[in-house]
Amino acid sequence: MHNIAPVILCGGSGTRLWPLSRETYPKQFVDLGGGRTLFKDTVLRAQRTPDSIEPVIVCSEAHRFYVTAELYECGVYGKILLEPAPRNTAPAIALAAFALQEGGVDPLMLVLPSDHAIGDESAFFEGVKQVAALAEQGYIATFGIEPTGPETGFGYIEQGEALGDGGFKVARFVEKTRCGSRRHVGQGGYSWNSGMFLLRASVYLNELERFAPQIYAACKAAWNGRKDDKAFSRPDSEAFLSSPSDSIDYAVMEHTDLAAVVPLGVSWSDLGSWEAFYQIGPRDDCGNVCSGDVMTEGTEDCYFNANHRLVPAIGVTGLVVVETQDAVLVAPRDQVQDVKKIVGRLQRDNRPECRQHPLVYRPWGSYETLVMDGRFQVKRIIVNPGAELSLQMHHHRAEHWVVVSGTAEVTNGDVVRLFTENQSTYIPVGTMHRLKNPGVIPLVLIEIQSGAYLGEDDIVRFADVYGRDG
Repeated sequence: MHNIAPVILCGGSGTRLWPLSRETYPKQFVDLGGGRTLFKDTVLRAQRTPDSIEPVIVCSEAHRFYVTAELYECGVYGKILLEPAPRNTAPAIALAAFALQEGGVDPLMLVLPSDHAIGDESAFFEGVKQVAALAEQGYIATFGIEPTGPETGFGYIEQGEALGDGGFKVARFVEKTRCGSRRHVGQGGYSWNSGMFLLRASVYLNELERFAPQIYAACKAAWNGRKDDKAFSRPDSEAFLSSPSDSIDYAVMEHTDLAAVVPLGVSWSDLGSWEAFYQIGPRDDCGNVCSGDVMTEGTEDCYFNANHRLVPAIGVTGLVVVETQDAVLVAPRDQVQDVKKIVGRLQRDNRPECRQHPLVYRPWGSYETLVMDGRFQVKRIIVNPGAELSLQMHHHRAEHWVVVSGTAEVTNGDVVRLFTENQSTYIPVGTMHRLKNPGVIPLVLIEIQSGAYLGEDDIVRFADVYGRDG
């Protein structure tokens, strides 16, 4: 029994998958159809891993409610560590190691990015057994992926001395280079660097203290100064932000003599671009990969992702078309990496399309913006059974609520009243109010806001069961 603790890293922003992925709604939480997400896939894969225990999830404050909602949907409980700001993988894994050592235990950590796709889970589980055997011997073991061809988007690992159990010492890490990738595939002895690791918590912290003492000291101080809030642990912000930002590869793996690699022959992708989604998707007879409501005529080798409306395509070849409620991306498949240039321009212009997604999760449920204009906004609000919004008021907007399904308990000034399907109520500007779902099914309602200012920061909270500030 290895007692393996999955550590799931959720720090990425996924801007290369804009417009579906946004700063506040990164790719690991995006619905890929039927409620499936990469984060859920990773959580369930970790849960099914033999000898695994409750996972640790490292994410940002902004994404904490996506994590809690999807863990709930998976029926999985875990410890959630909130990074004050991204500091790359070395500090994130250190926080998880300190957390897992609470109570005097020292488990193996199975470190998994939350946004990868793995095709053959049985082969992955078999690989975990091999890697765990090396981790039990004190190695910091990484999963290599056997290359299927030259790939400039991934780093490579050169295999050194054989260690048994299918593993090798790491001879060196190789940067992403076009000419090098062809050579590395041709001569053998190289694998793609997957970013997945299996290692003993104490071994990692010892090597981190040895090779990156500033990161170790900052993370130790941050963990010791943490504040626990129900499901969340918040490391001390000042201490954590004093840590250098560095990956586990640069901080530890390139220096330690404990680095080992086990090559895995599995279908794997980090899904870092729309081209990667095309490569793993099911293709029609014309080589098109279509997700959503798509119609094609005389169209070949394209990737279409339609989320809110019909997307017809006629006589085009080799395109990526991604449609969302507030933006549409059109690009040749061989130029989709340049989407980061568009995101950069959106950021410079301070446009909301680069940061905010129309669908937003909150601790009580979610809301989605359906229509937005200068002086009005329409949202669909879903409140989970038993959940409630804060007692609040707005200085600049009034709200009209129409119940679509479920039961709403509405506090409107001094009046508390129940509303059911097809009933509605009006909340005037400056009126203290609260919305609660007292039922056992989700409450769905349409909210129409009207006023001179409709920003989310026009909220004055008087009471909140989730501890959010006013």
